[in-house]
Amino acid sequence: MPCNEKLTNTSNNMKVYQTNEIKNIALLGSKGSGKTTLAESMLYECGVIKRRGTVEANNTVCDYFPVEKEYGYSVFSSIFYAEFLGKKLNVIDCPGADDFVGNAITALNVTDTGLILIDAQYGVEVGTQNIFRTCAKLNKPVIFALNQLDGEKAEYDTVIEQMRDIFGKKVVPIQYPLSVGPGFNAMIDVLLMKKYSWGPDGGVPVIEDIPAEERERAQELHRQLVEAAAENDETLMEKFFEEEHLTEDEMRLGIRKGLVDRSIFPVFCVSALKDMGVRRMMEFLGNVVPFVEDMPAPVDSAGEEVKPLSDGPLSLYMFKTTVEPHIGEVSYFKVMSGTLTPGVDLDNVSRGSKERIAQIYCVCGQIKTQVDKLCAGDIGATVKLKDARTGNTLDAKGCDYAFDFIKYPAPKYQRAIRPVNEADAEKLSVILTRMHEEDPTWEVEMSKELKQTILSGQGEFHLRTLKWRVENNDKLPIIFEEPRIPYRETITKAARADYRHKKQSGGAGQFGEVHLIIEPYTEGMPAPTSYKFGSQEYVMKVRDTQEIPLEWGGKLVVCDCIVGGAIDSRFIPAIVKGLMDRMEQGPLTGSYARDVRVCIYDGKMHPVDSNEISFRLAGRNAFSEAFRNASPKILEPVCDVDVMVPGDVMGDVMSDLQGRRAMIMGMSSENGFEKISAKVPLKEMSSYSTALSSITGGRSSFSMKFASYELVPSDVQEKLLKDYAEKHSEE
Repeated sequence: MPCNEKLTNTSNNMKVYQTNEIKNIALLGSKGSGKTTLAESMLYECGVIKRRGTVEANNTVCDYFPVEKEYGYSVFSSIFYAEFLGKKLNVIDCPGADDFVGNAITALNVTDTGLILIDAQYGVEVGTQNIFRTCAKLNKPVIFALNQLDGEKAEYDTVIEQMRDIFGKKVVPIQYPLSVGPGFNAMIDVLLMKKYSWGPDGGVPVIEDIPAEERERAQELHRQLVEAAAENDETLMEKFFEEEHLTEDEMRLGIRKGLVDRSIFPVFCVSALKDMGVRRMMEFLGNVVPFVEDMPAPVDSAGEEVKPLSDGPLSLYMFKTTVEPHIGEVSYFKVMSGTLTPGVDLDNVSRGSKERIAQIYCVCGQIKTQVDKLCAGDIGATVKLKDARTGNTLDAKGCDYAFDFIKYPAPKYQRAIRPVNEADAEKLSVILTRMHEEDPTWEVEMSKELKQTILSGQGEFHLRTLKWRVENNDKLPIIFEEPRIPYRETITKAARADYRHKKQSGGAGQFGEVHLIIEPYTEGMPAPTSYKFGSQEYVMKVRDTQEIPLEWGGKLVVCDCIVGGAIDSRFIPAIVKGLMDRMEQGPLTGSYARDVRVCIYDGKMHPVDSNEISFRLAGRNAFSEAFRNASPKILEPVCDVDVMVPGDVMGDVMSDLQGRRAMIMGMSSENGFEKISAKVPLKEMSSYSTALSSITGGRSSFSMKFASYELVPSDVQEKLLKDYAEKHSEE
């Protein structure tokens, strides 16, 4: 099956693999760990490609999108399969940059094992820990591969020790190198108890007995591996205690069980660039890694297990959508149950529509090879569906499965986005909707409050990639801007005001007068009885109370305290509308206001000229005046931020956070890294992902989520008021 063509539409009479012959693997690792290069070597070893491509030459199977060739790193996950040892290995190669973490999360949800690459020159990085944490959360088996053992700064023993410190004693080497650095060309395999060595160009190894000087170390590591394998099966454990030995098949059985229950994390040694150790690792993937049917069955949205049975009801989960060069829209799916054949009609249970699957393909990067059948547990693709979207479930008639199991992290970076030409606004909206389908961690919001289209993502690189694609693929120039901050306005003391709206212009005029008192509102506060301003006391008799929950948080509470019919009750709703006008556009900066109680206690009306608009305007203006006299304050959104950093740069990161008005809430050590927890104003987080990457050389990560609204410092408030006044004087 050639992978250097753009499209293969004819069936290659590929074997139909049953569920017990399919293994699904996510290829993971930090940026630069060599995943795309390893994928090339895996495809070469399986005979899928005749020559290995390189990232530098822009001719790899997995990095085929124009933006990936432009930037020289993976942006999208790429799916490929390999037929090896009578098994079908579906592999999803995931981008390593933390900005594209959504791809790894998707891949881990539809595969069964995580193969995590670690660069032997840099050891366990923050990104590695984040990936491992996701595997643990999803209860997925993990295999480690130490790559770039031929690198100038490569270490082995130090990295293994670091891995055990971070991931625990379950880390068990399958192999160890005889030397590292540019001279790396041999290793000892303690599972097979053989020495593997390669010529300068890698490829086919020479397999020999272990030399005498290495026998003692190899036997000790073999004993540890046998013990780890035996722990997962009582029968194997008994045999181990009796004979202190297990056969190769028994070892495989024990390790497979250990992988499933995450009690063993095997470690392999490879040089992906030179194709050393890759075939041996693939033998392990083919022989030992769990099959689809070995893993716990996924659960549908009703909480029911759905076993991957080829003779079960047909159900597909659409986990990825892309628009690909020379093909158009491609929908990737996992067969959750049943057996899929071309031409089948399915119900989209997520959208209430119908789809026909005209062709089905096995995937090798950009190559889609048409096949006749895919069984439960397999991964495939189809093209040009009418209505299916990422995350949808497609079922055959009579099947009622629905899946919604992928949860993505909250965004960490935002920019306002607009087209250079405002006439292209609708076109941009369509493009952004399509891109969200391709990567759900790109989130788009048309903010009524901020009067901007807000694009959110995982980092500056994440959004920059989208910008490149819009401008180069869709030929639509766009502008990124700082998003406005969703400030809130509130008051800190009670104040009174009245306002008369009077307008006479021939015929019926306009007249309405409103007297009101406002005060800060807190949940559960008692009903108002009286207020004192100066020497005058105002007694309140509450006739009716409206509690209005606000979409943006907080409440507006309106107490009708009118006595003697000074204002007819039919005008109260109009006054409330006027109050809401100002709650939606606060008097200080035009931001939303919140947590205010208003007592309408007096006013006047005219038998002819009073109407709803008059009282709406009177209420609005009385509220504005009272608000300005009630010691108004601006609130800003504050986020909980957790930063994971190496210890050697912790001081620099702390200084940067303090320069962002951060309040440090705590510090702790976690798996060899320092964790800083802080509360930071959202305004100060605008460019944080870029700054943190610069300070730490990309060796750190952070998460953030909205915590609360807090009062801004007085100097910040003065600046905001000044900026708002200047803006409106210009307008």
